[in-house]
Amino acid sequence: MDDHTPPLTTSLELVRWIAWAQMKAGEEWVRERELSHAQSFVLGYLVKNPGSIQRDIAAVSRTSAASVSSLLQGLERRGLVERRTDTGNDRVKRVFATPTGVELIDGFAAAIAAADDTILAPLDANERAALHALLTKVTAQLPQPTRS
Repeated sequence: MDDHTPPLTTSLELVRWIAWAQMKAGEEWVRERELSHAQSFVLGYLVKNPGSIQRDIAAVSRTSAASVSSLLQGLERRGLVERRTDTGNDRVKRVFATPTGVELIDGFAAAIAAADDTILAPLDANERAALHALLTKVTAQLPQPTRS
């Protein structure tokens, strides 16, 4: 930190700084693919959860159905996702990453894992395990994200 940056004094300030560092590490990778953070998240989710419906995507991304619809339209225009009518129910559209979308997003998890390793590099295996145990204990008391 430079002389003008106030010191981070609380544990949660430090946790936010770590989250910021991880986010910044992934931003360049995402930017190189001309995706927004939200687009890359949804595309990655669809690779792991093919055939999701818009409501599921909204829940996992913690956004509105209207926002997800707009985001999906942008990904569709680029040929990265496609919506297909559900068999037997014309009102339900399932969303799939296209092969082009899968190829574009491939490697994101590895990029984030490399960023995590860089962030945690000052810690040895025992310290990493202790940090993990402490954060697990703290997050166990928090409301859990809903996943459909």
